[in-house]
Formats: sequence, C-alpha cells, structure tokens
Amino acid sequence: MAAWDSRNRPGPGAPKGPAEQAATFRNLCRSSPWKWQSLRFEYLDRPVPSPGTDPAGDAAAGSPDLVRAWLRRPGALRLETAERLVLHSTTGINDSRDGFYVSSTRKSWLLPPQLVTPVYDGGGLVRRRPEAAYGEPCFGNGRFGAALDPVELAGNAPVPLEFPNSNAVEVGAISEVDHEGRPALETTVSPNAGYRPAYPDAPLCRPGRTLVRIDAGTGVCVASRWLEGGTDSYGHWLRILAVDEYMLDDLFLAESMNLTDVRRHISWDVSPGV
Repeated sequence: MAAWDSRNRPGPGAPKGPAEQAATFRNLCRSSPWKWQSLRFEYLDRPVPSPGTDPAGDAAAGSPDLVRAWLRRPGALRLETAERLVLHSTTGINDSRDGFYVSSTRKSWLLPPQLVTPVYDGGGLVRRRPEAAYGEPCFGNGRFGAALDPVELAGNAPVPLEFPNSNAVEVGAISEVDHEGRPALETTVSPNAGYRPAYPDAPLCRPGRTLVRIDAGTGVCVASRWLEGGTDSYGHWLRILAVDEYMLDDLFLAESMNLTDVRRHISWDVSPGV
C-alpha cells in the first residue's frame, strides 16, 4: 500500500467524538518528522501573556528575548536575536562518520525518520512511529527541541484501551484555534505515571494541567502554558513563518563558502570587443 504524502495535506479538524478527538491529537503529536523538512520560526522561551487570545503574539514579537530560527533537518540550525545578532549556527552539518563511530553502537545505524515509513491513520497522521534516529537541535534548554517534535505528549504508538491512565498524558476537551494565522488544536493535558519527557529538566507538560497548542500543518507544539503554578514563567510560544523553504548550507556555517543561490538569476556580461 502506498504511503501517505502527509507533508502538503491540510491540517486535521477536530472530530466529533471525544475519543476520536484525543486519537487525532495524539497522532498529530507523533507526525512532525514526516510533515516538514525545514522550518523558519520565532521562539520565546516563556508563555505569552494571554493564552486564549491570538493578539498575544504581537506582544511577544517585541520581546527582547525573542529568538529567530532557521532549521533544516536533520541537524542544521541557525538562531538570531530580533536585532539580527547571530546566537548559534551549526558548523558540522557536512562532517563524515569514521569507522569507529558507525561500529560503536547500534544507534549509529538508525536511519533518519524521513527515510522510514510509519503507520498512518485514515487522515494521514502517524498512528505508530518506527524505530529511527529521532532528535531535534536544541538551544538553551530541551523544551526547544521537544516543541519541534512533541511525541512525548502521545508516545510512539496507541496504548491498550483496557489499561486506564496508560497514555503518557490525559487529554481534555480539544478545540480548533487560530495561532498566528495557522490552524491548531488546543487542549489541556495532565501527565500520567508513564509520562516520559524527552528532556526531564524541560518537559512540555508539568504536574497538574498544562495548556498546549499543536500546529495542524506541521505537528509542532506552538504554545504551552502551565496552569497550576500561579505564574506565567513556565511554557513557550512559537510562531511559524515558513515551512519547507529552500535553505543553502551557507546559512548554517560559521564562515561563508560563497555558494551560489540557484534561485537567483545570474547575469553574464560579455565585453563588446569579444
């Protein structure tokens, strides 16, 4: 059976039944590695002032701790401040792996997620993830990488229905919202005993209730806010600016290699005397 082409599909709408809503939400959280290859976005390592209103993004846009990011999977990342000061740029995207590396661990032989095929549901979302070399570039703390692939909110596959509270998190009522001009699914989640965050020091979901938004087109967690702490200090906010843009290697290198951007017209000036 042919695999779904999920990268250019419209985002999922919330189904009618609560069980179907929860299944769609979890499948969307598993789908990020197969929905995009490059991403340009703005990131704020704290929640916005008003989680239920979209104009909060305007307040975040003027924040001095806002970070602008260019990411190209599997490991290329560039970060700038709002004033275009470069904070981080990958320098090893073309490094080779020697014989010691590829023979040292079994993980060395795993393929990138884009090269393996998951099990899809009827809507083109990932129901079961295969074994692969998962992992997103991180900066600051692990919440940056976890937001780009929020599988920790769902687990790699559905759990048996006969075991209550065996999902990673319990999902509340799900609603369709607009997040910075893009459709998203919003809900509150509460961790169960089996919740295993990708980065224990920076989980997407803290004890009690956490409000999260998952972008319907990319599967990225674009917003989170812990609702139990009585403070706005824990969570994040992300605005997607472009998906699957063409990105040259020069963008991610410390020193330019003077590569030609093939999207731009190259003029050839011929001397009249020739």
